[in-house]
Amino acid sequence: MADKTDPEQIDDIIAGLTGWKHDAFVALRAAIRSADPDAVEVVKYKKPSKPEGVAFWTHAGDVCFIDVLKNTVRLTFSKGARMSGSDLFNTRLDSKVVRAIDFSADSSIDGPGIETLVQEAVRLNGA
Repeated sequence: MADKTDPEQIDDIIAGLTGWKHDAFVALRAAIRSADPDAVEVVKYKKPSKPEGVAFWTHAGDVCFIDVLKNTVRLTFSKGARMSGSDLFNTRLDSKVVRAIDFSADSSIDGPGIETLVQEAVRLNGA
């Protein structure tokens, strides 16, 4: 994957997923792109246990990232602890920095809610 652009590497991450994890990742990526068309897609944290890395979106700093875990697809906001309270956050609630949303097979994705969170995260990066 080293010779591919970051968005192409994210395409490859998605292509390697099946079922609900694939669908969740695609829906989250679409909501992020819709909320901030100027966000830059970057792949970070490549390591032997996760050679494909983790998909990040940045705009004047990290905005959010999607990590595919064993039983969930996790959307994490890098400055989530500074964001206004959202009932969408359901994990990493005790962190002093981030907040996250875990999606499972039976979760629905609130696209407009995700878009609002992304826009708030971008505003925080610009502050």
